[in-house]
Amino acid sequence: MKFKFPENLYCDVRIEDNKTACYAMQNDEVLANNEVCIKGAMIRIFDGKLWYTAETNDIDKIQNKINELAKLAAPDPKILENPIVKNFSINKANILKFQGKNNLRNLTLQDRESIVKNYRKKCMDKSIKEIKVTNANFWYTSTIKELYTSKGTEIIQDYQRCALGMWFQIAGKDNVTYGGGERLWAFDFKGLKGREQEIIEKRDRAVDFALNNVAVEPGDYVCVLSPSVTSVFTHESFGHKSEADFMLNDKTLRDEWTMGKQVANPKVSIVDEGDSMLHGYCPYDDEGNKKKEVWLIKDGILSGRLHDAKSAAILGEEPTGNARAQDYNNSPMVRMTNTYMKAGTDKPEDIIRGVKDGIYVYDWNYGTGNSTFTIQPQKCYRIRDGKLCEPLRVNVVTGNVFQTLFDIDAVGDDLQFFSGTCGKNGQSLPTTTGGPTIRVKKLTIN
Repeated sequence: MKFKFPENLYCDVRIEDNKTACYAMQNDEVLANNEVCIKGAMIRIFDGKLWYTAETNDIDKIQNKINELAKLAAPDPKILENPIVKNFSINKANILKFQGKNNLRNLTLQDRESIVKNYRKKCMDKSIKEIKVTNANFWYTSTIKELYTSKGTEIIQDYQRCALGMWFQIAGKDNVTYGGGERLWAFDFKGLKGREQEIIEKRDRAVDFALNNVAVEPGDYVCVLSPSVTSVFTHESFGHKSEADFMLNDKTLRDEWTMGKQVANPKVSIVDEGDSMLHGYCPYDDEGNKKKEVWLIKDGILSGRLHDAKSAAILGEEPTGNARAQDYNNSPMVRMTNTYMKAGTDKPEDIIRGVKDGIYVYDWNYGTGNSTFTIQPQKCYRIRDGKLCEPLRVNVVTGNVFQTLFDIDAVGDDLQFFSGTCGKNGQSLPTTTGGPTIRVKKLTIN
């Protein structure tokens, strides 16, 4: 697709063709069964001082929008010398990985309905009287993205993913209701089939926790974090701090974020990359830059941060291909892709065996992070003499980010990846988090 771009201005056009569909049930009632198709574009013009943007769902009117925006801008003969514009690389690529027989757009209403009902049939156990409500749903999204710029970039790439979730409301001890379940992610429909045992294991663990948990005694403990909890710590507590747009107006953060500084135990390495076929897959970002592998921490040393064209220009560093937008209605900003703590050499069983008295944090409801991070666990377990014991009811786990990075004294060889969605400034994007089992010398438990 060719456009006539105005002279002495930078212009880019992002076009998206998106389809989503879902099927949801609560107990025996169908709550949702729908699909939505949207095609639209965002047009942006930059004159070196201001951005001018327009959106349209009429692809045939894109050129008109370009012409209208150009009249608002002030042409600059030196626009290509602008530091931000210089950071927009020129790339031509056609990467369509999902347009074959496994394209999710081929699914029918009956496909969506049948997978939900089959999972309900196999994963619901009416003999477990403590389960009062069961929610089950299937969802998918499929997107084809095009990017054209006045510098000459022409990129077409696609993305899709789907999920099957089952969640249970469980009547536990002392008349308290607990939740539990699992969401399964895949890039295609067949990747969701035959995984009922994963949901059944999470269901039974949630029922056991609801019936047998005891309140934790608040205090500081040696903590072992499961791969799932390590992944959210990595993402929330360190990954977001690595997004360079956070530090543009924060000199204190820039001063403490000095490249080459030791910020963690040498066992710790954290990376962000978009080429792996994980759910943060992003070969080119929404500014047209190739996604780079970025070592945020390597062997305990602060080694990199994540950039879009603007943050790289202001901080005098290279773009990393981390400018991502939720959809054509939103402008790109610095976002993570696949972000994970690398595996170590310790065996998970040895990590637990080395704790005389501590807490195993099994999973989580949410996590936040800045200088101090907070994780609200779903389930924890007491560790006594190197063995997992009774389930513990814990409200929150907290710690100082940098102190915790130094206090990690064991890193497991069991790296696992977890798919999900990350929100920032009102935009949600697919990401993958990851990590192994780790042991932390001290965290505060309440």
